[in-house]
Amino acid sequence: MRPRTLLSRPRTAPATSGDVEVRIVDPRTDPEPTGWNRFRKTTAWQPMWDYEQLRLESWLSRNPTVLGVLSKGGSVLGACLAMSCTPWRGRRFGPSGGRGLAPGWAEVYLSWFSGHSAAVFADRVDAARRRELLRAFERALAAHVGVGLLGVVYRAMPVDVAEAASGPGRAVREIDPTTVLVNRWESVDDWFASLRPPVREVVEAAAETASTLDVTAGAGRTDLDAAELATLLNTHRARQDARAWRSGQRARIAGLHLDTRSPIPTAYLAAFVRRPDVVTRTYRDGAGRLVAFHTLIDDRRGLALPHYAALPVSEGGRPRLYADVYAHCVRHLVEARRPELTAGRTLLDLKAGFGFTTRTLMSVAVPRPVMGR
Repeated sequence: MRPRTLLSRPRTAPATSGDVEVRIVDPRTDPEPTGWNRFRKTTAWQPMWDYEQLRLESWLSRNPTVLGVLSKGGSVLGACLAMSCTPWRGRRFGPSGGRGLAPGWAEVYLSWFSGHSAAVFADRVDAARRRELLRAFERALAAHVGVGLLGVVYRAMPVDVAEAASGPGRAVREIDPTTVLVNRWESVDDWFASLRPPVREVVEAAAETASTLDVTAGAGRTDLDAAELATLLNTHRARQDARAWRSGQRARIAGLHLDTRSPIPTAYLAAFVRRPDVVTRTYRDGAGRLVAFHTLIDDRRGLALPHYAALPVSEGGRPRLYADVYAHCVRHLVEARRPELTAGRTLLDLKAGFGFTTRTLMSVAVPRPVMGR
């Protein structure tokens, strides 16, 4: 029996809006949409948009996703990923059962890649057309979900997408920006020389610390225990969340408040680190214990650092290994001649010391009465 959630209703024919066909797809059960592979290569190139990755993420999430695909004449013009969210936080993953009438909202959000947009468009789609496509997506989503949908929130959108999503009756807020390191150096030494002396000292100390560990890096790794990685990553994230609560950051409008993400699933991470476009670097102590790791998405259009986790020093971790991670990422950036490196929405001041700047992100809340208008 096909699972049903707030965003999972009986399969229907694609909706049409003018000359646009809108299909709401459940990655858990529906086949890959027509034209998706080509759109992936040209536009939605990050691994998070891979249909098999979406399938794994949605099956194992308490907030499963649907994919909205907007096409014309069989050619995909744009796509949106929407998470199903409810006011309560259960522990079940991939919930089943009829919930079409239960109140909840949808979030257009890349949950593990929040510095990048969950609404993407082909280059030929101009601003006016983007607005039209987003309205068509909203109408199709509302029809797919039913009366239980209270609205949709576009989270962590670049300015151009936020402008297309904005309008009368829609609340627009600037949120914490994402960090970006633009490649402007001829060598890693040039980057190192551009750092302030205290930061250079941290990088040197981190490199010395890393030299005492077993450090292994490579793309498409098959030698890793994904459960070990997921445990460290989810524990690291929980520790950061607890620290944020204590410091009062959750009360800030611009913060990562109301976190609707699920713990990253082992199966998802296992498939992710095996991808040829993902580099994973691990740090182990003399006993073979995993001390830290990170992943790096590598594409000619840019690098991204989606995952980093480390043991606290009090539990056997090493201080400031993040600095060694940044140094290796910059080396990859320069030597592979990639245009930029993005590294998420936290620790803005710390990353600024390594040369990162910021890119503005916006969120747009769209209540049900104005969806599609």
